Amino acid sequence: MDDSTTDPTDPTNPMDLEDDSGAVLKTVGKQIRLWRETAKMRQAELARAIGYSDEQVSSVECGRRTPSDTFLEKADEVLGAGGKIAQFKEDVAETRFPHKARNLVKLETKAVEIGWYGTHNLHGLLQTEEYARALYAMRRPTYTEDEIEGYVAARVARHAIFERKPVPALTFVQEESTLRRPLGGRMVLRRQLEHLIALGELRHVELQVMPTETEEHAGMGGDIKMLKLKDGAVLGYSEGYGRSRLTANPKVVRVLELQYGSIRAQALTPRESLAFIEKLLGET
Repeated sequence: MDDSTTDPTDPTNPMDLEDDSGAVLKTVGKQIRLWRETAKMRQAELARAIGYSDEQVSSVECGRRTPSDTFLEKADEVLGAGGKIAQFKEDVAETRFPHKARNLVKLETKAVEIGWYGTHNLHGLLQTEEYARALYAMRRPTYTEDEIEGYVAARVARHAIFERKPVPALTFVQEESTLRRPLGGRMVLRRQLEHLIALGELRHVELQVMPTETEEHAGMGGDIKMLKLKDGAVLGYSEGYGRSRLTANPKVVRVLELQYGSIRAQALTPRESLAFIEKLLGET
């Protein structure tokens, strides 16, 4: 992340969001170990009881590995913790994201407006569980099944933003190619398109499509994300050409706002976009 345009004295400074994932994992691991010792169980016994390897249990207790929701739920049940281990699922979910993405996720929860333009796949907030799983499964180097399930669970948990009160204003511009690419197969794509139509019909969501045939395109530099916080502060995130940047610098944010506005003006309107997606669904 480039912090050359970030004001360290700004209270909205994204760099103030420290990476505390290590502390979270160590706390969770310590609690699991304490409950295991109270239950007079060895690591190997707990591993067999919850269906994980000795090494996985050891790594989780040492804070080296992020436990899946299933791991936490099974450990809670086997150790008789009464929900005190399972309650860490939400805290652990954030640690599954890289630090850069974790900052953005935290800011999403504080935003009253979010705008996003994406070039190569659907925004995480728009993805179905199947689509997200397909994306993580095709990553190289490969993730383990446990890691994939953890990432997918964390991504799906972000969907709560659509039901948050008060609801934030959400706008998305997607390249036509991202709606045609059958990641995970045709049925996954069909269900994804159906999901987009349902989201696009929500009153606080505006979904737009950038047609491939568009001759004038202000978004060739890469992904853009705009976030407006409760106090009126606006943050901008841009990604492209091997670099990414999250900034509160007014000059940079203004440029990104103008760029995002141009992209929205060049894309199909929300009404036209829904009709376009319905047409694609009929062809899939």
